[in-house]
Amino acid sequence: MTTPDSITIRRPDDWHVHLRDGALLAGVAPHTARQFARAIVMPNLSPPMTDVAGVSAYRERIMAALPAGTDFTPLMTLYLTDHTDPDEVERGHSAGVFVAAKLYPAHATTGSAHGVTDVANIMPVLARMEKIGMPLLIHGEVTDNHVDIFDREAVFIERTLIPLVKALPGLRVVFEHVTTSEAVQFVESAGANLAATITPQHLHINRNAMLVGGIRPHAYCLPVAKREHHRLALRKAATSGSAQFFLGTDSAPHAKHLKEAACGCAGIFNAPFALESYIRVFEEEGALDKFEGFASEHGPRFYRLPLNEGTVTLERAPVTVPDEIDVGETMVVPFHAGETLGWRFRP
Repeated sequence: MTTPDSITIRRPDDWHVHLRDGALLAGVAPHTARQFARAIVMPNLSPPMTDVAGVSAYRERIMAALPAGTDFTPLMTLYLTDHTDPDEVERGHSAGVFVAAKLYPAHATTGSAHGVTDVANIMPVLARMEKIGMPLLIHGEVTDNHVDIFDREAVFIERTLIPLVKALPGLRVVFEHVTTSEAVQFVESAGANLAATITPQHLHINRNAMLVGGIRPHAYCLPVAKREHHRLALRKAATSGSAQFFLGTDSAPHAKHLKEAACGCAGIFNAPFALESYIRVFEEEGALDKFEGFASEHGPRFYRLPLNEGTVTLERAPVTVPDEIDVGETMVVPFHAGETLGWRFRP
């Protein structure tokens, strides 16, 4: 089958991104805004965004960090804690301050120290979210020290997610950055109220990328990349055309020197070449006709938001990803650093 020289799709959205704050925010946000019309912005800052006032102020900082005239809408999220007030959740959602709330199990990932220690502690909040139709976004890993890090997503499904979906069947849930065949199978079997985001890195790399030929910190993220059969399951899900799977980069920048440290930070900065990375997978899987749904349609429909009106084009052309990107006050190593990708984004 002949592959086209260019593809034009409805302007896409990123349904999971970390824009950070301060100087780093100013350096990285334009990369997301260049490719995407909207993005679900994660709230795990320091301190985390746990109330209406904090989330509103963060949104203002994001808008101030963008170049003048940028057409981009940050979709804000609330950080859930054991002490979140259901009334505050409903107030912020009804006012349009945030579109969803994020559940981080305490100590599961970067900036999650204030997260939820037990889902039972927030059941009143989740019941209120079910009532008002507000999506719950979940980092789906257990944090027990005795559970192998490569098994933590699968254990979370059995221990937490299955009981939660059974207890609140009307709650709309996004299983964020899924990494396992177990997650894919669960989402596919759970019905229309459950969806999942898939990152570009988990479609391209397995756990060998972190460990073969030495410790490779720029391939380290949380959840960590898993075995090859899990990567293949994710590629099949992403390119299947199923409306339950959609684009979420989980772009998470850290300064180069903080990645290349004795205790390197978890996170992969993929925003500058996100669409070029994703479309290569769809081409390799013979599913270019499914790319627009994954990138531009499934997410807004799950969130009950309108589809974007504009378009973007990806053209077949070699694009070499730089080894480092200057984001103002520091250097960050991007995903695919030093590689040549076969597609070029054209707004």
